[in-house]
Amino acid sequence: MIVDAILAKIFGTKNEREIKGMLPMVAAVGDLEPKMRELSDIDLAAKTIEFRERLAQGAALDDLIIEAFAVVREAGRRFLNMRHFDVQLIGGMVLHKGKISEMKTGEGKTLVATLPCYLNALEGKGVHVVTVNDYLAKRDSEWMGRLYKALGLRVGVIVHDLDDQERQEAYGADITYGTNNEFGFDYLRDNMKFRIEDCVQRGHHYAIVDEVDSILIDEARTPLIISGPSEESTDKYYKVNRIIPKLVRGEVIEGREPGEKYTTGDYTIDEKHKTAALTEEGVLKVEKLLGLNNLYDPANIEFNHHVQQALRAHVLYQLDRDYVVKDGEEGPEVIIVDEFTGRLMPGRRWSDGLHQAVEAKEGVKIQRENQTLATITFQNYFRMYKKLAGMTGTAETEAAEFQKIYNLDVVVIPTNRPLIRKENPDIVYRTEEEKFRNAAKEIKRLNESGQPVLVGTISVEKSEKLSGILKRMGVRHEVLNAKNHEREASIVAQAGRKNAVTVSTNMAGRGTDILLGGNPEFMTKDVSIKEKAAERIPPEETKYVADEHFYYFSHYDQFYRVRRDRWDEIYSSFKQKTDGEHEEVVNLGGLFIVATERHESRRIDNQLRGRSGRQGDPGASRFFLSLQDDLLRIFGGERMQNLMLRLGMEEDVPIESRLITKRIQKAQEAVEAQNFEARKHLLEYDDVNNKQRQAVYGMRRQLLEGIDQKERILDMVRGIVDQFIDERCAEGRHPDTWDLATLRNDVLSQFGAKIELGEMAALTRLELSDLIYNRLQQRYQEKEDLVGPDVMRQTERIVMLQVIDNQWKDHLLSMDELKQGIGNRAYGQKDPLVEYKKESYELFTAMMDRIEDETVRYLFFLQVAHDTEPPPGPYPAEEEEEEEEAASHRPEPSEQQRLAAKNSMEDFTRNIQRKKERELAELQFGGDGSTGPKQVMSGAKVGRNDPCPCGSGKKYKKCHGA
Repeated sequence: MIVDAILAKIFGTKNEREIKGMLPMVAAVGDLEPKMRELSDIDLAAKTIEFRERLAQGAALDDLIIEAFAVVREAGRRFLNMRHFDVQLIGGMVLHKGKISEMKTGEGKTLVATLPCYLNALEGKGVHVVTVNDYLAKRDSEWMGRLYKALGLRVGVIVHDLDDQERQEAYGADITYGTNNEFGFDYLRDNMKFRIEDCVQRGHHYAIVDEVDSILIDEARTPLIISGPSEESTDKYYKVNRIIPKLVRGEVIEGREPGEKYTTGDYTIDEKHKTAALTEEGVLKVEKLLGLNNLYDPANIEFNHHVQQALRAHVLYQLDRDYVVKDGEEGPEVIIVDEFTGRLMPGRRWSDGLHQAVEAKEGVKIQRENQTLATITFQNYFRMYKKLAGMTGTAETEAAEFQKIYNLDVVVIPTNRPLIRKENPDIVYRTEEEKFRNAAKEIKRLNESGQPVLVGTISVEKSEKLSGILKRMGVRHEVLNAKNHEREASIVAQAGRKNAVTVSTNMAGRGTDILLGGNPEFMTKDVSIKEKAAERIPPEETKYVADEHFYYFSHYDQFYRVRRDRWDEIYSSFKQKTDGEHEEVVNLGGLFIVATERHESRRIDNQLRGRSGRQGDPGASRFFLSLQDDLLRIFGGERMQNLMLRLGMEEDVPIESRLITKRIQKAQEAVEAQNFEARKHLLEYDDVNNKQRQAVYGMRRQLLEGIDQKERILDMVRGIVDQFIDERCAEGRHPDTWDLATLRNDVLSQFGAKIELGEMAALTRLELSDLIYNRLQQRYQEKEDLVGPDVMRQTERIVMLQVIDNQWKDHLLSMDELKQGIGNRAYGQKDPLVEYKKESYELFTAMMDRIEDETVRYLFFLQVAHDTEPPPGPYPAEEEEEEEEAASHRPEPSEQQRLAAKNSMEDFTRNIQRKKERELAELQFGGDGSTGPKQVMSGAKVGRNDPCPCGSGKKYKKCHGA
């Protein structure tokens, strides 16, 4: 460590060397600026055509970087009135290289993204810009869209409630903005479609992830899940929920011998790892209360699972910390609170029955568990991109994880103006009561001086507790937590005003800058609405960028527009006022951050600090802690407690020491390492699923792209026949002992073809295989001759897709059940991960065998009607023997019969597609199995007796309305 520090002082850190290496390119971009300013708007846009021609002639993107960045800088100055600073050019170069650019709050990350977006969009393969919510996706696509459109690029945006055609158009654009959820769900949905033309995405070429730490780390453990309803009843949740309050918490007591432990009570809690477990006494008590003989009997496996989840729901998950109960459309519902941002996460549900257990605990209606139809984690979704980059204000503390999991390096970009925020050492009190009392006194002192204060708390409960103390002290303040997050942007926007006190959970208003002296834009919005200068408009008419006639804005989820001249008049009066107040607040020392607890992650603490001291403004921060805080109590250990007592702790007398701050940071590093291991562990399991997912989705893609499957199906037939022969006529056994009768029945039940025993007698294994295979190939060819090769190929594709989807759905359920119990293998001295890989591979190969068997059986048993009725289905009536005998005497089918057979086969495949379309429309989307958006169909409603819009000529009720 000492050697590293000495080398860094001599040669500079790795980060400093990287920044230094980019400075000549920044200077080269600057040298081109006068030349770019001389170009007309048309000539500037023509540069895009020139760059694309050079790429077509073999130039590399890196050869164009200096000129392209110069073009974008000029376009920013000309069309957005925003010229890229030199440090923003460095940020753009880092993003282009496929790295993470760490830029402090207020340094203009949105503008930085335009540089690599433009450069990489020149290849025409699509660039995805990933944001954390729909509002930012829409705002940034319109705001930065002016620059892109002026340079001749097309911009798309993916948000809720778009139909497939609108999504295709958005993905077909050069640059597409959207949320991480929308990109992920579109990938999963595309892999459930039956026609290639219905797929919306066109590959994963280059993505820039905004707030990369939030998406790739905080949300990494939450898989995206598309689910359908399961058959599981909700009665067991209520039954188990009634017994949990009767259980008594116990302790783990160390015995005299090393490793010897005893437990008391019915269950124990490990706060460090957030787990709860029944003791032996607890198991006996549960068995008695539920009337079971043995909780661990295989027949009671579901009860065991429900008990474990109900115990977690009662003792580990707290109301107003981990979740809130809010009124929904169908009565009260449990909504998860994001542990990192403090925001509500409507639509998200905990998986594995935990959400239902919490619903039972809170006495709200239990939603039924869902069965997974498709799933992927953000980790594996974003690793599909050929080049991935990200930007955030806080990534350096997680640099090791970004490197190990995503192969992304973090580069810290210097600020445009020097950072002068003062970071005071932590002060620690004995009890939480003392901490809050003294923090409130400090807030009151700062408030009386006029200095604005932003107070950070870690939960809804703690924010309301501090708010109560401030009310009793007579300090006017705003509270910002998950219960009133709708006002988030407007509260945060005014947190920099003189005398402002804002008590906030960790959300701290991402996407909204805190301007010292106040934000004139938000004040103008309020006054415009109060004075009725703003008219309300429907969401579809709103814009996110003003035009020459109107200024558009959203306020508390409503959309408005104001005449441009009226807006400018009100805005200028407020701007004058806030500019004066800005100077006063700067003289008072800027925004003061008071944090009332350390978060488990240093990154979240840094985000809170980063709200102060933007763009060279003054500011300060201080953390108020107590020995009763979770972090110090659980992870600080006895050593820290003893250190505090040695330093002499008295009531209301804090300890302020850099040594204490260092010890706390060490505790945070330990928690971060533990959380990283948990995410890495999850990824190791998901990597197994991912390989299988890629194989299945690759197979589906081939089918969608129309690749001829006839040869593959005949190979399947050959494989199944050889397997039957190996089972019934094993190699090495005498032909007299071969079970030809069972072999005949195997072929009849699998293919519907009858082979006489006399034909099979006296043949070798190879001759037997050839006889059966040739007969089956002939039978299949007759069916193809009847309906035509094109219709047969389409039928093969549709049948295979149907079988693959059904088998994949069942396989995912098996994998979920395997994962639930695999941890118990550790008791048998086996590595659960190794066992999981081995057993999941066996499940996967069994699934692939079933896909082959089902596909072949479906296609061979599919009866083709010679009249106009559609075929009855995949499995025939017991008429195979008569049909087989008649086959040799069957006359050549007439043209009319061929047409009827072709139509019946087409009707059959259309019916499967319609059924699939209906299923897709009813799907549920969410993280951890949530209910989510309904698919929206565009166009006028079709009456049941109207002609079907598909052009079939049938009534709607008999076609797509069936």
